[in-house]
Amino acid sequence: MAKVILKNVKKIYPFVSGEEKKSKKQKKDDAPEKPKANLQITDKGVVAVQEFNLEIADKEFIVLVGPSGCGKSTTLRMVAGLEEISEGELWIGDKLMNDVAPKDRDIAMVFQNYALYPHMTVYDNMAFSLKLKKTPKDEIDRKVREAAEILDITQYLNRKPKALSGGQRQRVAIGRAIVRDPQVFLMDEPLSNLDAKLRNQMRAEIIKLRQKINTTFIYVTHDQTEAMTLGDRIVIMRDGFIQQIGTPQEVFDHPSNLFVAGFIGTPQMNFFDGRLEKDASGYYVTVCGTRIELPADKQAALKAAAAEPQDIILGIRPDHIVLCDDNDKAAIAATVDVTELMGSTIHMHVNIGGKDAIVILPTIDLSSEQKNGFGYGAKISITFGGNVVHMFSKETEKNLI
Repeated sequence: MAKVILKNVKKIYPFVSGEEKKSKKQKKDDAPEKPKANLQITDKGVVAVQEFNLEIADKEFIVLVGPSGCGKSTTLRMVAGLEEISEGELWIGDKLMNDVAPKDRDIAMVFQNYALYPHMTVYDNMAFSLKLKKTPKDEIDRKVREAAEILDITQYLNRKPKALSGGQRQRVAIGRAIVRDPQVFLMDEPLSNLDAKLRNQMRAEIIKLRQKINTTFIYVTHDQTEAMTLGDRIVIMRDGFIQQIGTPQEVFDHPSNLFVAGFIGTPQMNFFDGRLEKDASGYYVTVCGTRIELPADKQAALKAAAAEPQDIILGIRPDHIVLCDDNDKAAIAATVDVTELMGSTIHMHVNIGGKDAIVILPTIDLSSEQKNGFGYGAKISITFGGNVVHMFSKETEKNLI
């Protein structure tokens, strides 16, 4: 087991010369090159990962999460040695790994597409890397059967991959990595090819697996639900930059900027134009003509940050909005567009001051008349407390506190 340190790591893809482009075009004439989105262009080339700094503790489970093209898989591939590090340093344990071949890094990687040998049995797929190392047969057998027991695939050891379901194949791919007993376990979107129900099951299996094999994990996903449920800490990325690093609860409760706030949480946070104001009694915010008082902790944080009155973007999570009476002094008028009954909750898509928003209400708190009365065009009044609002600078998009 080992800690992993990435210091100022950068990945730059150099520009392809005219001759190389011509050569590639001749080889792949029927596969036009797709431009990569969200990447910076510099004199040296296309920058996929920018100044990546992260220290991963021994036996920690780290999740890299972000939208497609943000650089998370590229970062993982640099740790694996499948991509060259353009600048910076990668340390695994006490060893600098920049120029170490992938096979000598003592890591194991699980890919999105399983990458199993179709002509081999499950047993042979799992044993393959150990055979290459000329490991004794009895030790290979012990390790393969131990891994199969952990993953509950012992009964499939004599089958070939084509006879297995997607979830079973993914377990075999994970088992093939486990038998190597690596210092670091790398997983690149391993559940993205599975259906929703199977994804939930495999997510629970990975949590159990982590407790059993107790090694360092680096996990890449674009699914923030996976990130929130699996990671000890989450690294949220955008356009090659780290946006925030923290525990799932930290990034949910205290997003560092507008992007993180909108990315973490399902459904995503609602955003409104507002204004931070200050009077003799302290700070408060106004939104849609309504004054929202702020609690003592937010008052103290704003005071410590020497925040000035300013236009802001106000963020509020859908389940922090409640219904109120029309004559409530903090009431905000809303018009219902769509109502989705989800069993224990109702998701209402509403229009507030010309902006679309989502309100989540527990059905247990609603009368039968209310449950059936939120049709298209219904007028309602909603409100929320100052304790659950998030305030972002309109200029920098950073959280004010």
